[in-house]
Amino acid sequence: MQLLDGKGIAATIRAELNVEIRALTGEVGRPPGLAVVLAGEDKPSRTYVRNKERACAEVGIRSETLYLPADVGQDELLALIDALNTRPDVDGILVQLPLPGGLDSRVCLERIDPSKDVDGFHPVNMGRLMLGLPGLRPCTPAGVMEMLKRCSLTPAGKRAVVLGRSNIVGKPLAVMLGAKGIDATVTVCHSASPDSAAYCKDADFVFPAMGRPESVRGDMLKPGAVVVDIGISVTDRGLRGDADFASISAVASAASPVPGGVGPMTIAMLMGNTVQAFKARCRPKCRPFSGNLRKLNLWHMPT
Repeated sequence: MQLLDGKGIAATIRAELNVEIRALTGEVGRPPGLAVVLAGEDKPSRTYVRNKERACAEVGIRSETLYLPADVGQDELLALIDALNTRPDVDGILVQLPLPGGLDSRVCLERIDPSKDVDGFHPVNMGRLMLGLPGLRPCTPAGVMEMLKRCSLTPAGKRAVVLGRSNIVGKPLAVMLGAKGIDATVTVCHSASPDSAAYCKDADFVFPAMGRPESVRGDMLKPGAVVVDIGISVTDRGLRGDADFASISAVASAASPVPGGVGPMTIAMLMGNTVQAFKARCRPKCRPFSGNLRKLNLWHMPT
């Protein structure tokens, strides 16, 4: 079975970005800037933000984390987003989810300038994805697509099943898989689907994204299927994906591990989105996009 090494692929992407950023910094006079807003004391969020900070330092992005108390008011948070929208040294804004109770995440995310929405969650960027227009893409599904590309796994003409219909993973991933030029035939299963296992059994590609640890087993798969495990849960045995890795390994032709699969790709795509937002804002100072990063065409901004 082919192991889809997201950790290794993400390291390659970060190295490519570092080369591009060094050239851009010399041309523009400053590096790309990413501002992360973190409200409250959620431990997984703090860990994730630290990982983002390390990735920024590695590639050469100037990162700034703005810590807010759990009792921050909605108006105060929106005022901070408004200020970041106008700052010329901030190219990307990320509001870390989940937000503390009492805050409306939808309102906060929609307040971000779409050109600085490096998470790709703003309705403008989601709409551009749906219409097949260039824009900033949600990082996790974009990371899945980049993993497939770099592992030479082609969904064209194949049947794909996405397990989960969240706005940040399942729905955008289904759109990306079915987009012209990718050309998979996509089925989305969810909590109300009567028999998800039957759909999986007929699929060439399976993308579990439910947050139900080890719920996808080998006996649910078509022999030779590709499984990209997007789910991740904290269990008493550590981090686990939605797929039972030991079970699917006997059936699948390729699969991503948890941890070390899609997670690192998500952060790599965030770095890429920040660079794309930077280039779009600083154009025409920047040279045309060059080198290996041209492969990352899922996140190209309009020219």
